[in-house]
Amino acid sequence: NTSNRPEQFFSRRRASIYLNNALTCYNKKSSLREPAFFDHAEYRSIMIQIRNEEPRDYQRVEEITRKAFYNLYVPGGNEHYLVHIMRSHTDFVPELDFVLEADGALIGNIMYTKTRLIDEAGEEKNILTFGPVCIAQEYQRRGYGKLLLEHSFDRARSLGYDVIVIFGVPGNYVSRGFKSCKKFNVSLPDGTFPTSMMVLELQAGVLDGRKWVYHQSAVFEFDEQDAERYDETLEPMEKKYLPCQEE
Repeated sequence: NTSNRPEQFFSRRRASIYLNNALTCYNKKSSLREPAFFDHAEYRSIMIQIRNEEPRDYQRVEEITRKAFYNLYVPGGNEHYLVHIMRSHTDFVPELDFVLEADGALIGNIMYTKTRLIDEAGEEKNILTFGPVCIAQEYQRRGYGKLLLEHSFDRARSLGYDVIVIFGVPGNYVSRGFKSCKKFNVSLPDGTFPTSMMVLELQAGVLDGRKWVYHQSAVFEFDEQDAERYDETLEPMEKKYLPCQEE
């Protein structure tokens, strides 16, 4: 049972099968939306490994997260700071903290935290959210993100979780089974149903039509000034105003 192994290896043949599948990709910076098809022969020689993050990976994970998100939503970015503080938070799920290596190079990661839904009767349901999730810029649009997501979904099921709620660009996630939060009657505490909030049932029908309110982990409510100070300790990157920040 691969779900019980501390790490998962993808053989060259299996990697080729995964990567040969079409994946609809969305590049927010360039506003491209098109299917990306993978040349079977191109990936036949790549050894892909998905494993749990280790302390030796921390600097590299924060580096690729910073480069992937910097200037994407605002000038600069704080996603790498979130990664930095998330590991020590009580809601962090280390069993679902994965990195992806291609031929020994760490090129991507995904991190999960526990969060909750509360129904109208006050019943709480423990669920998951993930993020940041990213692939190093030079490896994007090749299907590696899909591998990370699918592997983490399988592992989450094996740990007994049955719902994931995220915020993101819908075009990135609908092909992975996510649907609008409104379809599952999951709202924010103010009663709104943001377009960016999506839900994935890892077990079909588990939300059973009740009205649910999403309450995020406190790890996401960090001090922006702390994030800014942490960013100043790293290699300088230019903060820019870009059109994609207006979306």
